Amino acid sequence: MEYNKLVSVTGLPGLFELLSSKSDGAVVRSLEDNVTKFVSSRQHNFSHLESIEVYTTKDNTTLAEVFEAMKKSEEKVPEANADGKVLKGYFEKVYPDLDFDRVYASDMKKMVKWFQVIDKNNIEIKAKSEEEKEAAPEVKNTKPAHSENVKNVKPQQANPRKIESRGVK
Repeated sequence: MEYNKLVSVTGLPGLFELLSSKSDGAVVRSLEDNVTKFVSSRQHNFSHLESIEVYTTKDNTTLAEVFEAMKKSEEKVPEANADGKVLKGYFEKVYPDLDFDRVYASDMKKMVKWFQVIDKNNIEIKAKSEEEKEAAPEVKNTKPAHSENVKNVKPQQANPRKIESRGVK
């Protein structure tokens, strides 16, 4: 299982492995009980852990970097349902650059829960390195060839539809 396939689903607790996606949802497997199910995108939103950023006092950082700091730290990871002050004290030691005015206790609880699930399942936490980001194809901002010839053209206005009543007047 790879870190880049992990998603959080709104309205559902825990983390999921994204198995396949469809136009109207996705097939996911829970990391806690290995139950596979279809989740509709009409009712739920999906967030890849790889794309989640955390507020810091400097530039925002990825969630993977916070997880790596938690893994390297010798501090004991608190329980996920611990008091907000305990969680804040833990993160002040592990990742002191967090912006504690914008990262709430609920966010810290979620990070601890997710870290425990990832650690329990022995998933290697890998953030995209700068080299991989640079190797990604860049989208060039080019003008269409005919754009120079098209000047001061007003968009066509749609003809208003006539609404006819069918019934008693």
